Amino acid sequence: MSISHPNKPWCFTSSTPVSVGILCSQSASMVPSSNVATKAKSSALCFEETKQRIKKMFNKVELSLSSYDTAWVAMVPSPHSVQAPFFPQCVNWLLDNQLCDGSWGLPNRDAFLVKDALLSTLACIVALKQWGVGEEQMNNGLFFIESNIAAATDEKQLSPIGFDIIFPGMIEHAKNLDLNIPLGATNLEALVHKGELELKTGYGSNSEGRRTYLAYVSEGLGESQDWEMVMKYQRENGSLFNSPATTAAAFTHLKNSGCLEYLSSLLEKFGNAVPTVYPLDIYARLFMIDSLERLGIDRHFKEEIKSVLDETYRYWLQGKEEVFLDTTTCAMAFRMLRVNGYDVSSDPFTRFLLEDHFSSTLGGYLKDIGAVLELFRASEIIIHPDESVLEKQNFLTRHFLRRELSNGSIHTDRLNKHLVQEVDNALKFPYHANLERLSNKRAIEHYNKNNIRILKTSYCSSNIGNEDFLKLAVEDFNICQSIHREELSHLARWVTENRLDKLKFARQKMAYCYFSTVATLFASELSDARISWAKKAFLITVVDDFFDVEGSEEELVNLIQLVEKWDVKVNTDCCSEKVEIIFSAIHSTICEIRDKALTWQGRSVINEMIDSWLSLLKSMLKEAKWLRDKSVPTMDEYMTNGCISFGLGPQVLSALYFLGPKLSEEVVRGPETGHLFELMSTCGRLMNDIQSFKRESDEGKLNAVPLCIIHGDGINTEEEAIKELKSVIASKRRELLKLVLQEKSSVIPRVVKDLYWKMINVLYLFYRKDDRFTSNEIINVVNAIIEEPIVLNVL
Repeated sequence: MSISHPNKPWCFTSSTPVSVGILCSQSASMVPSSNVATKAKSSALCFEETKQRIKKMFNKVELSLSSYDTAWVAMVPSPHSVQAPFFPQCVNWLLDNQLCDGSWGLPNRDAFLVKDALLSTLACIVALKQWGVGEEQMNNGLFFIESNIAAATDEKQLSPIGFDIIFPGMIEHAKNLDLNIPLGATNLEALVHKGELELKTGYGSNSEGRRTYLAYVSEGLGESQDWEMVMKYQRENGSLFNSPATTAAAFTHLKNSGCLEYLSSLLEKFGNAVPTVYPLDIYARLFMIDSLERLGIDRHFKEEIKSVLDETYRYWLQGKEEVFLDTTTCAMAFRMLRVNGYDVSSDPFTRFLLEDHFSSTLGGYLKDIGAVLELFRASEIIIHPDESVLEKQNFLTRHFLRRELSNGSIHTDRLNKHLVQEVDNALKFPYHANLERLSNKRAIEHYNKNNIRILKTSYCSSNIGNEDFLKLAVEDFNICQSIHREELSHLARWVTENRLDKLKFARQKMAYCYFSTVATLFASELSDARISWAKKAFLITVVDDFFDVEGSEEELVNLIQLVEKWDVKVNTDCCSEKVEIIFSAIHSTICEIRDKALTWQGRSVINEMIDSWLSLLKSMLKEAKWLRDKSVPTMDEYMTNGCISFGLGPQVLSALYFLGPKLSEEVVRGPETGHLFELMSTCGRLMNDIQSFKRESDEGKLNAVPLCIIHGDGINTEEEAIKELKSVIASKRRELLKLVLQEKSSVIPRVVKDLYWKMINVLYLFYRKDDRFTSNEIINVVNAIIEEPIVLNVL
């Protein structure tokens, strides 16, 4: 019973697009060979150029400059004269950077960002009016507002955070400057009403979340704001919420030196204008890493990723606000650091518990789905038994996201049109059940290359959304997939050459066996690991069926004896043709892997592989004897044997030799490797038994579910037994994850340990619904990964 049962100064944009090259394997039949070679070379060159552009992005986080925030900085009066600006360079920048339609903001904006443009334009007009300059620019801006004011109350428009408070507040500011804004009585009344409604919502509430929100949009409240209260949100860098606009407004009212230092530092860094949020470096770089990982191309940027994570870890240990004051950044940092082997505590998550402290944050008050999603993902990385804060967070965020999905409360927009699908996938495929290559393809198909995001105004960053990411991912996926198809063809020939197709009793499921490895070990350089894994998986399927339904006791014992002797004469020593076919295939495959592994490992590994097969065969024979004798083993006896008979030993072992690191025999046979195997196999065996117990009970076979009822203390029903076994699976799975992630006292390289966790991902797919390879869902998944290339133009 093996696994086989189942260049404007205000906006830095992304690099110039490069066409995806034509793969040699896809074009060989259509063009002369010389053209194929030329195009393959061109494709490789484009691929490398794209990689180099992405690598450079790790060195600098590029942020668009904000007309809105620059206008608020421009409004700060000089300490020497209220008739002069403190930062005249910002006023000049506003004069020089009006767009051709009379508005201010990001150029080439989408139609759904008109409300954002209205806000930025009004802020710039007010700033110019305050200093009595730029009459032409003001008139052009007023014409833009008059022409587009209907968008201010259009619910289909994407609304900047706090628009309903800030925009009416700025209209009032304009009136105080004797500036007539051409809104029309109806529009003005509607805007004022919305603003009053927004302010009345939660009036008198003691909600810290609401106070945080009102502090964030303080520039829209003006004199009515309690500015001393607002200053409690001041950060170590002197800013309020890392927002230049809020900070500028606070400095205007309180002349706080920290605010001045922050604003001055921004202008020193960015020139004559400011972005809408700063700093954003840690978040943007972590977002980059997350994108590259989800797209399946992070292996091309190992050094750059390690450098970012090392810096993030230093920030984590130092308690830097840039990490800990933003929910999304903190959650991403925790997850990525822990998954990559850094020792990080889950204690900081106490302040982000959904039902307690998260609601007091800005993101919590605004019901930021992205922030909750990151908290959910972080809460999945539980490796210690005492991490109740993560368990609670996981329960709360999962429940919240499910409720928002079912209520239709998660709204998509042009900035993230796949948000609903992203949340749904995160819930359907948690960390332990997220098959890497399938996840990569979903991420590629749903990748948001739009680099625009919106806070109180829109901003763009090529580090957050970038077409180069998508292009590299598509080409990498298709290159790997072409190799995978060739390998699958080789494996089909191998089945025929070894006469395994003549064994009619055995399931002929090579595509599924191959899929179980290609879904996790997909990189082109891991071909030997994939092929050895797939061959062993197929052989284990055949042997499993032989022991289960076909082989006589004489044949089963004969097969074991042949493997024990190893150097035998198959013509005379095999008691049947079926035994001869199976043993010959095992023998030739082990010898083939031995020869290949010699190049990788520099030593012979044949004894380890033979011993692994013997353990498997003997465990299967023991199960057959239990069944024949109608024996009822104890739960410990069943599980000790069942972890081996489940069949993962030979196939995982064969792949380990081809992952890169050299592994001594002491390591391969050592306790750490044994523990990894035991944890992985326990999860697999119990998942299999939970799904198959009704069928196996009808067939009179042993299974952990009825044994749990027989031997369990106080367990009387199938439901209770399944609940108990699922608890064991969860415990063993967390223990496995901890062992995989820990670096201290570990003698096994991380890439090797990862394989055991990746097998858990595969098992969860195979055993989601049943324990057989019959699900249409799995068939579709196999085709998606192996047979269906991704077309960039369609995306």
